[in-house]
Amino acid sequence: MPPKRKADGNDGPTGREKKKQRAEIARTIAVQAGPSGASSNAVAGPSGSVRFDSMKGLPGSLDVERFAESRAFEIKSMHEGMKNARASATQRAWQQLPRHLRRRAASHDVRRVPLRLREKARAEMDPMRRKALGRPKLGKAKRQNRTQQLLKRQRDKTWLETHLWHAKRMKMDNMWGYRLAMEPTEKSFRASHRASVHGSILHDASYYGIIELRGPEKVLRDIFDRCCDKQGSSAGAKRYLTGKIICETHIYERDSYPLGLIAPATAMWQPVASTSTTTESEAPSEPTVNVTTGSIEGNANAKKKGKGKEKGTLDSETLRVAWVRVHPSVFSEVFILLRNAASFALEAARNSDSSKVYEVEIADLRQQINIFEIMGPKSSQIIKGALKPIPDDRPQFKEFWESLSKLQSPGSVPSGMIIGFTVYDPRLNFPPKNAKLQIDSDALPHLPAASHVFPSIELAKSEIWQENVRKALQRPHYKKKELDQRRSNNLVPGTSLQALRQDDRVPVLLIQRTVSGSSADSASALHGWTLIVPSGWGMPFFSSLTHTGTRVGGQRERQTQAFEAGCVCFPRDYPSTQPYDEYVEERAEDERDKWERTPPAKRVNYSKLGTRSPWTPDWEVVLGIASARAAEAEGGDGGDLIDTQRDGPPTSTAVALNSEKASVRPWLLRGPDVQMILDKVSTMFHPGAGLLDFINERRLKRDEAPLSVRADELWKSALVSIRVTPRGRGSPEDLTIIYSVTDEEACQWIKTEAQRKKGALLEDTEDEIELSKRLPSQEAIIGYVTSGNYSLSRGTGHGIGAIPVARWFELRQQAQRLKQGYLLVKIRNRGDPICRAASLEVLQG
Repeated sequence: MPPKRKADGNDGPTGREKKKQRAEIARTIAVQAGPSGASSNAVAGPSGSVRFDSMKGLPGSLDVERFAESRAFEIKSMHEGMKNARASATQRAWQQLPRHLRRRAASHDVRRVPLRLREKARAEMDPMRRKALGRPKLGKAKRQNRTQQLLKRQRDKTWLETHLWHAKRMKMDNMWGYRLAMEPTEKSFRASHRASVHGSILHDASYYGIIELRGPEKVLRDIFDRCCDKQGSSAGAKRYLTGKIICETHIYERDSYPLGLIAPATAMWQPVASTSTTTESEAPSEPTVNVTTGSIEGNANAKKKGKGKEKGTLDSETLRVAWVRVHPSVFSEVFILLRNAASFALEAARNSDSSKVYEVEIADLRQQINIFEIMGPKSSQIIKGALKPIPDDRPQFKEFWESLSKLQSPGSVPSGMIIGFTVYDPRLNFPPKNAKLQIDSDALPHLPAASHVFPSIELAKSEIWQENVRKALQRPHYKKKELDQRRSNNLVPGTSLQALRQDDRVPVLLIQRTVSGSSADSASALHGWTLIVPSGWGMPFFSSLTHTGTRVGGQRERQTQAFEAGCVCFPRDYPSTQPYDEYVEERAEDERDKWERTPPAKRVNYSKLGTRSPWTPDWEVVLGIASARAAEAEGGDGGDLIDTQRDGPPTSTAVALNSEKASVRPWLLRGPDVQMILDKVSTMFHPGAGLLDFINERRLKRDEAPLSVRADELWKSALVSIRVTPRGRGSPEDLTIIYSVTDEEACQWIKTEAQRKKGALLEDTEDEIELSKRLPSQEAIIGYVTSGNYSLSRGTGHGIGAIPVARWFELRQQAQRLKQGYLLVKIRNRGDPICRAASLEVLQG
């Protein structure tokens, strides 16, 4: 075997030494020898002594031309030496850039290098590689511009106006027909949570769709009564009709409450003054998607013919406009639902008064509105610093705008309050400066300053409701290049531009937003603002808001906000809805594929752990609607999973349950009065009949027929959203299994918890360890956790899930028997053999 290193001898210099010699030769400047040059025995060095008469031998004049000719060799040698040293440099052009500016593409594409190094990079580029990487030159007729190229990439999805900004900084994914940002590429999970609690965080929610309803107030109220939640106030209630605040509700299939839950929705009305009327000139010329639901007598176009209106038509004072904001996954379904509900509402209006003609227009505003969500206590100061409103004569708005710098949290403003105003082009005062928080010295330091501005009709008015105004603002009057040119002409650099008459004035809506699970858990609630701007102005507003220092979040950050606040997030926490089923199937497919790719020795063996359904929650089995074997056959899990029932012919009970499966489907009980309903029903002898009576009572208040479902079927298929919190250690994950415990085991858990608290021990006691290793049976499963993780705001594990209403009734009875102040359950992660005790509470909203 030859030696690794060359032996000392006359083998010649190594490659490193040759490279060093070439670098020294390249950096050597040739010196001319001979009589015209320097003396051969002259040695350059410091003078041994200082001579004071050194100027005596110099000539009195100097011929520049002759002097340059005599030194031509030295000048030429210096230039050649510089050229050779530059050519033999050890670093390429892109390697001279700072680390944070280096890109892999810069080593192959000259255009990726800054201008000051582009010539050097072009010289360093290999001619053959440059020819291979060069793009063929096409004629102008065949060449595609950048706009065409970007539109071509949006064939199967839609980009938001801020897509390019997000694509450079975040992980993107296709969701609900859009290309959305999932999470930042940098490590920012905890930083984003701190921003939502102590600072501010921005999210582009323009993918949410807005549906516009335009028609008589009576008909629109009837539409909302047929489709919205029957608990609490309807979207057509008087408190929402004024347009001062928004209505948070749920959309159901027409006349099917509480079954047929579709999705949560936000409704708002356009404010109108009591002294003025709505003229025809304010109506939209042509909506983006105009759906006329019909008229009573078939002459829907008759009301716009001529100067005046025909006799028998509805007065223009009652014409109203309402917006419904829904999730993109259910936009088409809600749009069709509202259109069908409008047809029935028009039919009811014709039966009540056949002498009048009614018309309802339903428009799609998805391409006309941009929505930004700014959450955090500093969001008020950021909005005031980024936006500059035009002079407004409304005293309410002046007071509100001045109070923004004094608000320590947007939670001091009434929930759902709407503020409408008009602002200058945000690019005129770019870069913005955050407004500083002004704290009143007389106020108590631990109490936040409350806003003295209350919702009003005048404060909620905005021109963004008018479609002709939105269409005129679809494209800014000035491009950024033109504004930069105006800014460069300023005498004082860095000063803001003065608004000209030609500059755009943009109407906006500002809505107070609160993310909270329940009133009892208000300490973990998050507050912020929702900013609505016209289309075409996404990037100008987004750039100003991000330049203020606020963080930007994606889908993960938005879901984390709901999780930390203790409230459900659509669609992942809404069982029995179509978007939830699609979300669960997609997640199950990804997790199953990853599990199958993992070697058997490295993956979790769910059969040995007794996990019945590791990929999807089997709600129908938990409710008793379907058998475990049928659910396993439908899910197709197979593999290492074990059967939960013995082999043999199905019993009569299983056959009956399977026959009822087609008629009975799981449904989720949601609304602000869920806790009150359960408390009232739990005291009745027959809770199922009591629940049906309560639902029918709410339906009769909205002029709907009683529900044609048996009480036992309704009671057996009902789910309710809950929150589980471990009593000690442990943190629930997604798809964590929730078990019920017997009275004997519950007493043991309570005893061990009391011993741990009495001894102030951080570790588990021996009894608790033994209880944790005791695996319950499959029949003890009462629900699943849909969203679980470690809560940064609570400092402990936290989970949101769902259980059957009948199981909640049993847990309540057990708590009353044992005289304990909470509902005790056991939770186990699907890949963990350890069970943990947890408390359970109902979520409402």
